[in-house]
Amino acid sequence: MNLTTQKKLAAKILKVGVNRVWIDPEYMEEVSRAITRNSIRSLINDGIIKAKPVKGISSYRSKKIAEQKRKGKRKGHGSIKGAKKARTPKKQAWMGTVRSLRTVLKDMRAKEEIDRTTYRKLYNMAKGGAFKSKSYMKTYANDHGMLQKTGE
Repeated sequence: MNLTTQKKLAAKILKVGVNRVWIDPEYMEEVSRAITRNSIRSLINDGIIKAKPVKGISSYRSKKIAEQKRKGKRKGHGSIKGAKKARTPKKQAWMGTVRSLRTVLKDMRAKEEIDRTTYRKLYNMAKGGAFKSKSYMKTYANDHGMLQKTGE
């Protein structure tokens, strides 16, 4: 027996999709006789027609993967998509380098290992990309006699 109109009416009344309308199989005859909104409403009140619960999507797997990623897993070669510069852009890498160099320079100036003019010279060199790391910059300053003797 065809109950499409009844299902459509019930769906509109229950404010759900047609697929979520459940009709009790024992009362099919009674439902097929119901053709008005009021008769469908009364069947809903009697519990013959109901709305099925919403099907959820389990987040178990995604939570599990997120937990593993927090631990630092799933970072092998097979997981890497995108070039090196795409994963950490050039600008970000540069910012990291230059900020660490400037921090070291400020510390050296505060400890009076270098004077203001040397500070400014090294600062501008760092800005120009002359040093690739902190140790490289310290070595350069030492080799060129820019460090002041503190133990005298």
